[in-house]
Amino acid sequence: MAFIMMDGKEIEVEDGSPMMQPAGELGVVYGCMGGTCGTCLITVEEGEENLSPLNSAEENYGLTQGEGKRLTCQCSIMHGEVRIKYDDF
Repeated sequence: MAFIMMDGKEIEVEDGSPMMQPAGELGVVYGCMGGTCGTCLITVEEGEENLSPLNSAEENYGLTQGEGKRLTCQCSIMHGEVRIKYDDF
């Protein structure tokens, strides 16, 4: 099992689960859901190594592996714990 944490809340999901639904339950907002608008951009405070590798949509958005930013509509939590921060604009 994996855990996604934000603002003192925690959601448990199965390993390999997409981040979109649980992050939405924690308060992340979605726009296009296709990786182009950036509405769901988060900062990964801990556990970035527990997320899936960047995909082409995230790379096209301008993200790079290891910078601590991800689009939750595009990534999955593979295992372990991930602590995120979301600043809606």
